[in-house]
Amino acid sequence: MTRTTPPRPLDITAVFPELAGLTRMTTRLHPTPGMPTVHDSSVGGPLLWPADEPWPEGESGYPPVKPLQTLADVHQVRAVLTQAWARPRGPRENLLSAQESETVNRLRAGHDPALLSSGPQPLIPLVQLYARDVPALTFPEGADLLQVLWAPGFGIEGCSANVQLRWRRALDVQEVLRTPPEPAYVECDDHVPEPCLLQPESVQEFPPGHLLDQALEERVYDWCEQESVSYQSDLSVAPGWKAGGWPAPFTFRDPADSDEDEERQCGECGGPLEALLIIDSTEWDGNSGSWRPAETASKLVGAPYRSLCNPTMMTIGRGYTLQVYSCVSTPSHLPRTIMQ
Repeated sequence: MTRTTPPRPLDITAVFPELAGLTRMTTRLHPTPGMPTVHDSSVGGPLLWPADEPWPEGESGYPPVKPLQTLADVHQVRAVLTQAWARPRGPRENLLSAQESETVNRLRAGHDPALLSSGPQPLIPLVQLYARDVPALTFPEGADLLQVLWAPGFGIEGCSANVQLRWRRALDVQEVLRTPPEPAYVECDDHVPEPCLLQPESVQEFPPGHLLDQALEERVYDWCEQESVSYQSDLSVAPGWKAGGWPAPFTFRDPADSDEDEERQCGECGGPLEALLIIDSTEWDGNSGSWRPAETASKLVGAPYRSLCNPTMMTIGRGYTLQVYSCVSTPSHLPRTIMQ
């Protein structure tokens, strides 16, 4: 199965040739529901993790005080709802049977925090990327595999042990850890990915508007308005999960209010950062529909519970993106994450 991004509505370099020198290649990951193995690039899939290497843990936060779900609870609720949405039903027929409704309500009610183990919790796999699949990324010398793990909760912004990277050489992993530890509870089920295989595609991007020279930005936006096309949504940065390329444009934040110096510095050494990964709440939306892969054009977006535009079943904030930046000089340092 492939995913193909349609051509952009207009060739903006024909009018603004200076933009041609600012292009970057990104890899749109195109997550697709599947059953990945440790030898696949994936979202939410198993990692090629050495059996003798300690599994990372997040930072200790405040002890939970409300009922919490486990990873198994989250996946089971989604499975029940996905099956229910997939089957036909009459106009007045309930989506869920009485038994399914009882199951979903029980699982969503969660568990007493006092019965769950406290302290630092194991991270969960977020992304695994083999170098062969993401040509837009520069790997450290000798490495051909990137693994990103995180704590599915509310401490994922900034620079902390709640988001960690592992760069490794796949051939060095002789014995794979078959049963990784899992956290006792999940603070935010929206941060738990459903397993997806990837259909990587290389795409050319232009800088987001806030990174253009102010005079050029104004000229570009004035021209786009005349042409009834959106630079931000149609011409600059691809939506969805992607590796490398340009950072995503600002959404709920004003670029003037952001601390560019702090946000573009490594939290461990203060060195420069580079765009590594964008975790998006949707692969496209109403504004960025021109990026919708051609192979999905004839399929409904919102009919199934696990929709084509949100195969990972994750949501960042209120539908934003989480951008992951890595240290240029020392890629093994903790990454910096920015929500926007």
